[in-house]
Amino acid sequence: MHYKTSLPCFDPMLADDADETTMDEDDCYSSSSHNSSTRRDPRPQAQGSCYNSVDMGDMSFMMLDYLKEAMKSMDMMRGHQMLTDVVLEVGNELFHAHRVVLAAASPYFKAMFTGGLKETDMNRVKLQGVSPTAMARLIRFMYTGKIRVTENTVCQLLPAATMLQVQNVIQACCDFLERQLDPSNAIGIASFAEQHGCLELCKKANQYIERHFCQICQEEEFLQLNTIQLINLIKKDELNVQDEKEVYNAVLKWVRYDEDNRHTKMECILSAVRCQFLPPKFLNDQMTNCEVIKKTPACKEYLARIFKDLTLHIRTVVKERCPNIPRVIYIAGGYYRQSLDILEGYNVDEKVWTKLDRLTVPRSGLGGAFLKAYEVAGNN
Repeated sequence: MHYKTSLPCFDPMLADDADETTMDEDDCYSSSSHNSSTRRDPRPQAQGSCYNSVDMGDMSFMMLDYLKEAMKSMDMMRGHQMLTDVVLEVGNELFHAHRVVLAAASPYFKAMFTGGLKETDMNRVKLQGVSPTAMARLIRFMYTGKIRVTENTVCQLLPAATMLQVQNVIQACCDFLERQLDPSNAIGIASFAEQHGCLELCKKANQYIERHFCQICQEEEFLQLNTIQLINLIKKDELNVQDEKEVYNAVLKWVRYDEDNRHTKMECILSAVRCQFLPPKFLNDQMTNCEVIKKTPACKEYLARIFKDLTLHIRTVVKERCPNIPRVIYIAGGYYRQSLDILEGYNVDEKVWTKLDRLTVPRSGLGGAFLKAYEVAGNN
């Protein structure tokens, strides 16, 4: 994964005025918006370079590949242990490197080598908490700007990058994990991100969990949650469920996974389910037939009170869930000289139109209802 950085200017003329030695990257390209006093020589330029000039006696050059080539040479010298001034001992492996490169790439190493710590004068430094594999990849990144993230390496790479404060690699790992989000791993990724302070990834993973709760509660990770984690999840207003029975059934599934140890916790878990929105017939069926409820008299009494309130139409103070899902307006059919078969969606939050699969039959003057997306009536 490549990360672009701005390249500094190279001025061979050593101008006295510091402002004249700085050139914006945009100055490398011809544009009608440039000041009319800026002139460009029409003669051919050296490959990989550009310059800006006010007059032909004062020219500022920018060598576009300079840093890339310089770092490539530094990496070659590291490989041959040329001018290296520190050895990092990680596990049973040794890594020769240049302090200045490590310090420039990592605030951790900068503090170590410039902060007056004992490592400042040490030629060999032992690092704990980092695997040799992750260290090798991070050092290579520091010299080349290249990093490869895979399912097999990300669990070692992210903690190491976090410890050494290599922000670009942290971001690369987070981008990788975000793309891997799936009902089978979303809970694990959210927990992993929280452990390592990746707040944005943690937020996105939790949003994924909320939006795909019905799929996630079928997975092993959900069944492995502890009691507190389960309660914190099912208490969320943003859970995307069509009705509260889906939450209730997910809780029963979790309890039955290890019923001998978990049925005693059903009482405190049940209070996090919004049972006030369960149908009375469903509640009555659970009190009569559900073995987990029958094992816990307190749960049965709790459901009985709710059942009574529902049958007496007593208004509940418990609020309904508000799923955190995209708000989309669908436009179907229409008429322009003839009936149309278009189907488009407008995302209210992102203000973006999206073309969807066309209607099987062109229609105009139609009505619609969202169940699983049915169209009704209309003219052809």
